[in-house]
Amino acid sequence: MNDLALYLVTTLIWGSTWLVIKFQLGQVSPIVSVAWRFGLAAAMLLAYTRLHGRRLRFPARSHFWIALQGVLMFGLNYIGIYLSEQYLASGLVAVVFSLVVFMNALGMRLFFGLPLRPSALIAATLGVAGVALIFGRELQAVSGGGLELRGLLIALSATLTASLGNMVATVNYRRGLPVLQLNAWSMLYGALFVLLVALASGQPLSFELSFPYVASLLYLALFGSALAFGAYLTLMGRIGADRASYTAVAIPIVALLLSTAFEQLHWHLETFAGVAACIGGIVLALRRRSA
Repeated sequence: MNDLALYLVTTLIWGSTWLVIKFQLGQVSPIVSVAWRFGLAAAMLLAYTRLHGRRLRFPARSHFWIALQGVLMFGLNYIGIYLSEQYLASGLVAVVFSLVVFMNALGMRLFFGLPLRPSALIAATLGVAGVALIFGRELQAVSGGGLELRGLLIALSATLTASLGNMVATVNYRRGLPVLQLNAWSMLYGALFVLLVALASGQPLSFELSFPYVASLLYLALFGSALAFGAYLTLMGRIGADRASYTAVAIPIVALLLSTAFEQLHWHLETFAGVAACIGGIVLALRRRSA
């Protein structure tokens, strides 16, 4: 796939997961559902790589970095997002997570010496402002109480963890680790980490055999994890974590369109303004760098 196709695949799939995740909420703890999701995705990728004769053995040093990516990107990140949504509206979590575009730009500067371009900062500001406008009415309902402050800190920590995971993934890509096998192992490590967290916190390892739960789990594992993260990490290796992270700005637009189609969401003036700002930020960020 070219870069645009990878970007579209990532944003379209992850934008749809906002609706699908609703079918995961019920009898099973959200954290346990995350463990099942990435465990199943890892099993799918490992089976695929084995079937096609891909190399799965890597040196112990490589496994350290692979495991670190899994813990950060598929473990702590998702635990933080699920926990933060217990205290915050999903719109506010989306706004906080869109700050990853700033964090990734700073991370690429600190760890890899990539210069901070003024156009990138303008694009990031436009993108985050656009997400905030899209969820403007939801944000107005925030009361600023103690529980919401706790949720905000958790959401910020999850976003920082995701950004650090992106930095580790960049290291792994530059070390020549193939994306398919890298994702297979890192998702397995992430699932095991989340499973340990669930056990340590006393959560039962339950499973729901209903059709909505199983079908949504299969979708999240195959499309939302195995395929989307494969596309995202490939894109990140090509154009850098700073520019690839603008998926966090485009995903709310896709989710908004799907909510409009399936949940009769009504648009307001700030909704149109927010989408326009997001699109402007994305175009500015993803345009080819001048030679």
